[in-house]
Amino acid sequence: MCLGIPGQIVEITDEARLMAMADVSGVQREVSLAPVSDRPLADLVGEWVLIHVGFAMAVIDEHEAAETLEALRGLGEAQEALEAMEQGARAFDEPVRENAQ
Repeated sequence: MCLGIPGQIVEITDEARLMAMADVSGVQREVSLAPVSDRPLADLVGEWVLIHVGFAMAVIDEHEAAETLEALRGLGEAQEALEAMEQGARAFDEPVRENAQ
């Protein structure tokens, strides 16, 4: 399964290599614009893109980006809850150890 994360292009970092800086929930990282370079790169600044393994795979609208980010946050919260439940279940499975003196 592939997972794309929405990010907003904030600047072109290397036009010759089709590279740009994207902001993904406050974290900036460099991504390749090669898959979406069907227009002048300067036109992509401010656009939202779906990023997968360092590549901007598709241009998406701001509404779709917001919905996707909210869904990903929800998945993260669900994962945290599952991990907490698993740790709680393990606590019941571990043998009780008394201090031997």
